[in-house]
Amino acid sequence: MTMDLADHMEGPSRNTLLGIAQVIMLGELAVNRALDQLDPTE
Repeated sequence: MTMDLADHMEGPSRNTLLGIAQVIMLGELAVNRALDQLDPTE
């Protein structure tokens, strides 16, 4: 959703939204990695 919203923005607001989107993706990767360590699939 943030990527879609960033497509409609310009300037600093767009850059802020793109940064937020990156933080969200990093959070998702961290959660997935933690879940893999708790319950590894073999």
